[in-house]
Amino acid sequence: MFNAIYLTQNDDRSVNAELRQLDESELPEIEGNAVDIDVAYSTINFKDGLAIKGRPGVVRSYPMVPGVDLVGTVTASADDRYSPGDHVVLNGWEVGESHWGGLAQKARLNADWLVPLPEAFSPEQAMAIGTAGYTSMLCVLALESQGVTPDSGPVIVTGASGGVGSTAVAILAKLGYEVVASTGRGEETGYLTELGAAEVIDRATLSEAGKPLQKTTWAGAVDAVGSHTLANVLAQTNPGGCVTACGLAQGPDLPATVMPFILRGVSLVGINSVYEPYDLRVEAWNRMATDLDPAKLASMTQVVGLSDSIDVAGKILEGQVRGRVVVDVNA
Repeated sequence: MFNAIYLTQNDDRSVNAELRQLDESELPEIEGNAVDIDVAYSTINFKDGLAIKGRPGVVRSYPMVPGVDLVGTVTASADDRYSPGDHVVLNGWEVGESHWGGLAQKARLNADWLVPLPEAFSPEQAMAIGTAGYTSMLCVLALESQGVTPDSGPVIVTGASGGVGSTAVAILAKLGYEVVASTGRGEETGYLTELGAAEVIDRATLSEAGKPLQKTTWAGAVDAVGSHTLANVLAQTNPGGCVTACGLAQGPDLPATVMPFILRGVSLVGINSVYEPYDLRVEAWNRMATDLDPAKLASMTQVVGLSDSIDVAGKILEGQVRGRVVVDVNA
C-alpha cells in the first residue's frame, strides 16, 4: 500500500482531491517499457495547482494522481537503461495530466520519460529545481542560441517571484547577465535581489495595454506571464533581441502586433518543457549542475509533506507562494 493525492470527478464535473491509500496493483499499466519507482520527492507547480483545484484543461482523465515532477529510486524495470537502485528524475510527458504522477509514494512510468539523476544534486535539490527550474534552463539555452549574451544588455524576467522566474533570475545572474525582475509582490524585492536581480520593477508597469512599439530596453526576456505583459516586453525588446515564453499566469492571450518582429527583428521563442527530447533534457540538467548556485536554490525552496499538497495548491494559484515547493511524499 502507498499514499497518494487522488483526484476524482463528480457528475457535475467538480473535482475531489484527497489523500488516499492505494494498493500497488492499482498503478496504471504503461505503454512501452515500464519502470516502477519508489518516489522520494515531488513538487507543487502552477499546473499541479490547477489540477488539484479542478480547473479545466489540465487533467485528461480520472481518477488521477497529480504531480508533473518526481525523483526516486527504481524498484523494477523492463528497460535495460535502468536497474533497481538507480536514481531517476521525471519532468513532463503529461504525467499528472494523462498519466499518474509524482504526488504519491510509488509511480509506474515509461522509461523514455526518465533522466538519470545528476550526481551533483540530491533528490531534494532535484525537486527544488523540478519542472520550473528545468523550464527556466531551457529558456536560458534558447536565449544563448539566439545570441543573447551578458554583453547584450539587460534581460527581464517576468513573474520573477514564482518558481520559473526565481530560478531564471538565479541562473542568469550567475552567468553574468544584468537581470531585471518583474513582480507584483513588492515585499519580495529583497529575496529577488539576493537571487541576483540588479533591479526589481512592479509588474503593473507591464500588465496593461501598451503601444505596439515602445522604448527599447531589453536584450532578452524570460516571460512566465503572457497576455499584455508579454506584448509589452516584445514592444520593448532591442533590435535582434529574443523573448522566451513559457507561461500564462496573466492569461493565454497575446494582444500584440507584428511590429516588433518585422521592424526590429525580435524573436519570440516558445518553450515547451513537456516533450523535449532526451538529449536536450540531459543538457539542461547538466547545465544546471554548473549554472545554478545550490545556496540560491535553498533560499527559494520550502519543503512540505504530502498531506499539505492540497492546501499549498490553492495558495500557488492565489500567488501566495514564492519560489519552489518541494513535497516530501514520505512525510
